[in-house]
Amino acid sequence: MLKFDSIRHYHDVEVNAVLQSIANHPMMKALMGFTFPDTPESEWMERLKDVHTIQDFQEQFIYYSVRKVLEKSSEGLTTSGFDKLDKDTSYLYISNHRDIILDTSLLNVALKDHDLIMTSSAVGDNLVQKSFLLALSKLNRNFLVKRGLAPRDLLVSSKLMSEYIYYLLDKENRSVWIAQREGRTKDGNDATHQGVLKMLGMASDEPELMDYFKKIKIVPVSISYEYDPTDALKMPQLLAKAKDEAYIKDKNEDFVNLLSGIMGQKKRIHIHVGDVLDAELEEVKNHSCNNNKQIQAVAQIIDESILRTYKLWPTNFIAYDIMFETNRFESRYTQKEKQLFERRLELRVDKGNRIIVDGFLAMYANPVVNKLKFIDV
Repeated sequence: MLKFDSIRHYHDVEVNAVLQSIANHPMMKALMGFTFPDTPESEWMERLKDVHTIQDFQEQFIYYSVRKVLEKSSEGLTTSGFDKLDKDTSYLYISNHRDIILDTSLLNVALKDHDLIMTSSAVGDNLVQKSFLLALSKLNRNFLVKRGLAPRDLLVSSKLMSEYIYYLLDKENRSVWIAQREGRTKDGNDATHQGVLKMLGMASDEPELMDYFKKIKIVPVSISYEYDPTDALKMPQLLAKAKDEAYIKDKNEDFVNLLSGIMGQKKRIHIHVGDVLDAELEEVKNHSCNNNKQIQAVAQIIDESILRTYKLWPTNFIAYDIMFETNRFESRYTQKEKQLFERRLELRVDKGNRIIVDGFLAMYANPVVNKLKFIDV
């Protein structure tokens, strides 16, 4: 549809030509060399010539790239909740956001492994300024979220994105992934921005917003990394926030974060998909007829699902105990694990700067703090 050309991912008829146009790009060669280290360049280039759909590209190439990232930079991915989803149904996955590329890439690996519909995924246009990255993202079914717009333009852009998401879900039976907030969580506090839900509701064709939300089948997703490979890179922004200063990104900061997130060590990773929101939305509808209050309630429902099911690691419990000067969770980690965490803290941040140290600890400790609001961990 021409209407969505400014934000959509590639159509299958475009895929082969785009692949041929980037096959000789140094970054493509590096990606394929990393993914298939024992395969001659001429062989994967020949295989690319036979790829004519996004699904073929993802299943024959990118799936193995992500698997190689897991092999090289983690101790593995575990999942839960996927078995209750229907193989022929499209869902709107709303997830907490920790890593620029991997959050959605790992979800899609899990969806493929469970024979479920893979997603079209939202990506900020600020992250794909380089032409190669833009092409690669659109080849992986990413659609663009326009950033830095004036209020009036933002309204138009949000409505277009809302309509595209509904088009994907309803007309193409394509699942969609979107983060619960703009930008990654920097402080470990996962919270759904109401603006995201308001955007989703702009395409509603139902008299009742909650009926529309039921129709698009919202599934909360929690993803947790034992170690955040970009933890130290997030500190300058947290420091600026603590000082109530405006934070201005360096020119290549997003790209550095992107690469660090992919290749930095993460140890263990877990993804949990929650239940499809349905009865909860009916209850929201019955309790309030005010759209703003309904959206606030839905945000809280998504937050509770994500925080309750967030997998806590030894790093989270260690940070909590250090931050609050307690030994409450000492049974949840070994002394060796604590020493490794303390060593990481020592190497990655200025221990003389209390604000940065507290920010680093809070990033890991806050998931424990938040989970304790709902259940005893």
